[in-house]
Amino acid sequence: MPNGKPAGVRCVQLDEANRCRIFGRPERPAVCASLQPSPDMCGNSAGEAMVYLLHLERLTSSSKPEELPQ
Repeated sequence: MPNGKPAGVRCVQLDEANRCRIFGRPERPAVCASLQPSPDMCGNSAGEAMVYLLHLERLTSSSKPEELPQ
C-alpha cells in the first residue's frame, strides 16, 4: 500500500488465512516487521488477537487516547 495502510482497512498483503504474503521479504513495511507477538497481543485465540489488533487500529485513527484491553 504505497501511502500506508489506513486504520480499519484490511492489508492487501493478507491471504485468505490472514497470513502475510510478503513475510520475510525486504518490501515488507518496517512497522510490520517490528511488530512482535506477545501473549497480551495474541490472547488465546485468533478472535482474541483480532480484538487486540482492531483496538490498536482504533488508537491510530482516533484523537482520543484509549487503553488497551487487558
